[in-house]
Amino acid sequence: MARSPRIAYPALALGALTVVAVAPPAAPPPVKAPGFAVRYRNVTSPDRVRALIVRPGETVTVEVRDRAAESGYVARPTAGRLVPLSAGRWAWTAPPAPGLYPIQVVAPDGSDSVTLQAFVVVPYDRVQGELLNGYRIGQYPRNPPAGFVEVTRENEDVLVSPHFRLKQFLCKQPAGSRKYVVLNERLLVALEFVLERVNAAGYRATTFHVMSGYRTPAYNRSIGNVRFSQHQWGAAADIFIDENGDGRMDDLNRDGRSDIRDAEVLYRLIDAAAARPGGLGLIGGIGKYAPTSAHGPFVHVDVRDGKARW
Repeated sequence: MARSPRIAYPALALGALTVVAVAPPAAPPPVKAPGFAVRYRNVTSPDRVRALIVRPGETVTVEVRDRAAESGYVARPTAGRLVPLSAGRWAWTAPPAPGLYPIQVVAPDGSDSVTLQAFVVVPYDRVQGELLNGYRIGQYPRNPPAGFVEVTRENEDVLVSPHFRLKQFLCKQPAGSRKYVVLNERLLVALEFVLERVNAAGYRATTFHVMSGYRTPAYNRSIGNVRFSQHQWGAAADIFIDENGDGRMDDLNRDGRSDIRDAEVLYRLIDAAAARPGGLGLIGGIGKYAPTSAHGPFVHVDVRDGKARW
């Protein structure tokens, strides 16, 4: 629920009208960040869990960002080839087979660690026509992604960041036993940053409900969305806060209903986060949407290059 200024509610006491101050629930305590950050692909984040998306056989440089002490850190991959480059810096080459291969980076004293959820994707060139192993992808209008993360029963609940799981970003189109998703690592960093700012502002949000994450071009076209939607590259999410689990935006402005005004509250919070040092150059597009017969109010956020508001 929103942590807006204390609201006065009338109550009857001994036949007279009195005023009772009611405080909204406190925001949940933040997840403690590790004492160091890990950097790769020009993205640095202190999150304890991070997603790393790689092609089969791709080599990625991973480095610890800790000015106090960069020596003594250990990287422990579950597979692939790890080559030390310098203190707290390694080159990791992904295995040839698609799948999830976590890498744990551990502090010198063993008291802290960061886990990189390294997903080796199924390359885009495996798409035959519009299908990938029976899952309909469609045709990308330009620049298709390098590949797709295969989502299985074994990995769908894996954390891809401290507060988001892989399955939250699945496309809504019908699927059989095989499902695929495109994940943009920067989107996950952006969502975590926004979530932190939302809670700091006093609103309770343990995660965001991702109403729409990845969309295949086929699904994107079927719902009549714009041709170059960022969703197709895993770079956008339509989100709302749903702490009571009813499938709709919570009553953030505490007026007794869920409507566009609640989306406006979340929109303003995200826009303010985008203007902060951690959000500059990270959060690109933000849009607010009113409820319809098919869905409740929500806010779109993406990591496009450049600023867009609607």
